[in-house]
Amino acid sequence: MDLMVEATPRRIFSNAHTYHINSISVNSDYETYMSTDDLRINLWNLEITNRSFNIVDIKPANMEELTEVITAAEFHPNQCNTFVYSSSKGSIRLCDMRTSALCDNHSKLFEEPEDPSNRSFFSEIISSISDVKFSHSGLRVWDVNMESKPLETYQVHDYLRSKLCSLYENDCIFDKFECVWNGTDSVLMTGSYNNFFRMFDRNTKRDVTLEASRENSKPRAILKPRKVCVGGKRRKDEISVDSLDFSKKILHTAWHPYENIIAVAATNNLYIFQDKVN
Repeated sequence: MDLMVEATPRRIFSNAHTYHINSISVNSDYETYMSTDDLRINLWNLEITNRSFNIVDIKPANMEELTEVITAAEFHPNQCNTFVYSSSKGSIRLCDMRTSALCDNHSKLFEEPEDPSNRSFFSEIISSISDVKFSHSGLRVWDVNMESKPLETYQVHDYLRSKLCSLYENDCIFDKFECVWNGTDSVLMTGSYNNFFRMFDRNTKRDVTLEASRENSKPRAILKPRKVCVGGKRRKDEISVDSLDFSKKILHTAWHPYENIIAVAATNNLYIFQDKVN
């Protein structure tokens, strides 16, 4: 018989969510973790599987009055009382569990004002935050002490602005791409369409687009940077924005906490890439 590898759950935590769970985050106390759905955030003890404590609830008495949903949440890497959650309205809320048991009232609100010149039919949809992550040092690209605007902004899908109608029609506009930090907080990575994933170096301000595909990825082969052409003449090494395959998307990525090794989930394939080894 072929060797079969099966995963069996050690514990099952159930009966706490009505809607799909969009994020899970383990606390730095290593005793608790939180699970998040569209309207609620629950706090669990790792040893107690049959009950949890609700710490955020944005469900209105009348569901017709619902204006936003929770999209992601994460604990601070070393402050066990602090966590953040993001919303579909483009806001990030910082909460302190020491203030009150129910954290419906946030400690800080991070929200970037909308540019009226960029207002369009899709503005409300694309302002939704897909993912929120603390850096390992506890800072983000938003400074926790500056609520009015981000410290840094990186354009990930700017070449898709002309494709918003197509993305809306095929529901891809609602895709949620996760973002991750490298171990030193110097590089950010996130996925894109056509099995592309992008890295942004915060020190050099350079970025690179790479592709995860079975056709182009032979073992130990060096990945070649890819570029997307928006219009006009296309160079030999570029791909036209009209040729992008929106059914191939990298929504989930992970970075090794200490080494330059990344995991990329491209549809039903998992790719592991690492720095060039001599």
